[in-house]
Amino acid sequence: MNETDDMLTLAQQAQDRAHAPYSGFRVGAVLRGGSGRLYAGCNVENAAYPQSQCAEASALGALVLGGDSRVTEVLVLGPGDRPLAPCGGCRQRLLEFAEADTPVHLYSASGEHHSLTLGALMPHAFGPDSLS
Repeated sequence: MNETDDMLTLAQQAQDRAHAPYSGFRVGAVLRGGSGRLYAGCNVENAAYPQSQCAEASALGALVLGGDSRVTEVLVLGPGDRPLAPCGGCRQRLLEFAEADTPVHLYSASGEHHSLTLGALMPHAFGPDSLS
């Protein structure tokens, strides 16, 4: 079992715990912190949709609470047959804690996956360096 397998197992557990009573669209995300520890998150829906929270945002909260401040690897697991990429807001959130060359692994429930970098997901991004 490799390190990505550990991330996928945690993402599956998080996905199973997602609170998605309105859409039924369960997502799990796992981040590897600079310490090497893994942080999982799931989406948490709310009847007032704008108040819902994405799995990536939940995982980032766990990362910060856990004392890490850097993301070194990302894995997102969604339902369906196609790998799921983070939404635009979560891409921006990840950029706050990760570098352009951070690996991002996108998985589907059927096992299909694709790996790329955060920079490939966010070309010409506005990030912390843009404020310098």
